[in-house]
Amino acid sequence: MTSVSVAETPPREGPGRRLSTFLYRHPRLRLALLLALPVAWMVGVYLGSLLVLLLSSVWDLDPFTGEVVREFTLDNFRRIVETPVYREVAWRTIQMAALVTLADALLAFPIAYYMARVASPRTRNLLVVAIILPLWASYVVKVLAWRTILSDGGIVNWALEPLGLSFDGYSTVGLWLTFTYLWLPFMILPIYAGLERIPESLLEASADLGGRSLATFVRVTLPLAFPAVVAGSIFTFSLTLGDYIAPRMITSEQFIGTVIYNTYGEALPIAAAYAVVPIVVIVLYLVVARKLRAFESL
Repeated sequence: MTSVSVAETPPREGPGRRLSTFLYRHPRLRLALLLALPVAWMVGVYLGSLLVLLLSSVWDLDPFTGEVVREFTLDNFRRIVETPVYREVAWRTIQMAALVTLADALLAFPIAYYMARVASPRTRNLLVVAIILPLWASYVVKVLAWRTILSDGGIVNWALEPLGLSFDGYSTVGLWLTFTYLWLPFMILPIYAGLERIPESLLEASADLGGRSLATFVRVTLPLAFPAVVAGSIFTFSLTLGDYIAPRMITSEQFIGTVIYNTYGEALPIAAAYAVVPIVVIVLYLVVARKLRAFESL
């Protein structure tokens, strides 16, 4: 018998396969399609709302009717600069953000160092879960919990009562404690990541050259981890600077967020102009952070 070889017809490509082949041959188009939705969201929602805010800050306010007049003016910024109350509130908010950042850095560094350099893998995993777990809870619930802790019948005054002392929790100090707790995980995690990436060979080289533990920490570990500390401070500083819920619930002192919230309904252009203040502060902070090479540790 004579065998007849029949050439097999290649299977027909479906639309999906043709599309994937086309995208594979055009990597730039593939990248554009991949980023189209997030970029549209960023431009349309985030940058769009920011543009509306900046436009509102240069609008005028009719002194008789209180209506917003869409005419260009810089009087809102002039009023913020010349009014002492606005300057005091801005300075108070910046001070609070700086103090919270400093406290979080001092608390976070030992915890992150223990996690990265001392703890066993099992303990390290448990600590990571313990740090991340509070982030799952509602922000308002945590602020309410601290409001209860700082109240007259709270645990702080209960502990101070045998000593004959009392603590006014609904104050700037109470707000500082609340902010320090709220943003502590945002400082621990970047520092932990920065410490974990330090090569063991550098620490061993320092020991081989006669460097003791303290000298190795000061001259090797701390400089290499400093960009991670600055990276964590970006979160703590910016989150404190723009918050308005915790100040309203913990203290009667005014901060930038509460002033914007209270002014928004009565004088939108003034509120929008005052909202530019934290934006400028954050931009300057980011410039300094970049000079300190903070973004290299992200």
